Amino acid sequence: MRVAVVWNHDRTGVINRFGQSCPEHYDRETVESVVAALQEGGQESLLCEGDKGLLATLERFMPPDPQARPSGMVFNMAYGIQGECRSTHVSAMLEMAGVPYTGSSPLGHGLALDKVITKRLIRDRGLPTPNFRVMRRGTESTGDLRFPLVVKPRHGFASFGLQLVHEPAQLRQAVEVIVTQYAQDALVEEYIEGREIWVALLGNEELEVLPLVEQDFGERETRLVTWEAKHVAAEGLPVICPAQIGSKLATVLRDISVATFRACQCRDYARVDLRIDRSGQPLVLEINSMPALSMTSNYVLAATTAGYSFSSVVNRILDVAHTRYFGIGIP
Repeated sequence: MRVAVVWNHDRTGVINRFGQSCPEHYDRETVESVVAALQEGGQESLLCEGDKGLLATLERFMPPDPQARPSGMVFNMAYGIQGECRSTHVSAMLEMAGVPYTGSSPLGHGLALDKVITKRLIRDRGLPTPNFRVMRRGTESTGDLRFPLVVKPRHGFASFGLQLVHEPAQLRQAVEVIVTQYAQDALVEEYIEGREIWVALLGNEELEVLPLVEQDFGERETRLVTWEAKHVAAEGLPVICPAQIGSKLATVLRDISVATFRACQCRDYARVDLRIDRSGQPLVLEINSMPALSMTSNYVLAATTAGYSFSSVVNRILDVAHTRYFGIGIP
C-alpha cells in the first residue's frame, strides 16, 4: 500500500507567514526512521511536507480510482506550521480531500491541544484533574488555588513554556511570558507533588494499554518535566518502564487513561500524562493526541517493553487506522 508520511519541516510552503508559529516539530532522523519502518512492513512510502502543496503531492502519489477505495493512506506526523489549532490543519485538509490517515481527527487534535477544554471534558466524566484557572494578566484572583502553581500555555505540547511559581509576583511574570511569547491564555493549575506517570494507548474500539512509564526524578529539587529538562539538561531525565506500581492502582490509572482518550475523541494512539499525589490519588494532567515516535520517546519505550519492535509499532498504528476506516487490517 502507498503510505505518505507527512510532517512539517520546510515552513516556507504557505501564502503568508502570519500568526503564531508552531513550536513543536519532528526531527528528520525520527521521520525517516518511520518511513524506513513502513517500508520494512511492505509499504511504498513517500515523505512529504504538510503545507499548501500537500494535496497535489498526494494526488500524484496515490491517484484516485473512482471505482475503488482510496489507493493509499497518510501517516500523519504534522504538528502544523502556524496559527491556531495548528495540529488540526493537516488532518482537516485530508478530511476535505478524502484521504485516510493515522491518528486523531481535527476534533480530537483540537480538544487535546486545548488543555482547558480537555480538563473540562474529563471533569464532566468524573475524572480527577488538578484545580485550575485561565489567566490573561496574572493579576486575576487565584480563588481557592494553592501555591505552588504550574503555569503553561493553554494550547501546546512538549512542555513548552511550562513554569513553576511559588508566589503572586512570580505568577504575574509567568503569565506575562505565556501571553507575550506564545500569544495565548495561560493555564494556571495547582502543582501536584508526587509521582508522574505516562500511559500510552494504542487502538480504537479495543484499546491496548501499553506498560506504564514513570518519570524518575531522583534527587531533583524541582520534580517537574520542563522543556529544558527534556531537551537541554545534559543528563536528561531517566524513566522507569514498566513503572513499579501495585496492580490495583495500575488498573485505576489504565481506566482513567482510557476514559480520557474517549472523552477527548482521540483515535489510533495517544499518551495520557498523570500525577499520583501523596495520598495515592491519580490526577490527569493532559492528553497528547500525537505523542512523539522517536526511538527514545516514552511512547516507543512503552511499546518495546510490551514486545513491539520500533517497526512493528509503527506498522501497528497504520493497521489500526486502516481497520478504523475499512473494517479490516492491511492485507
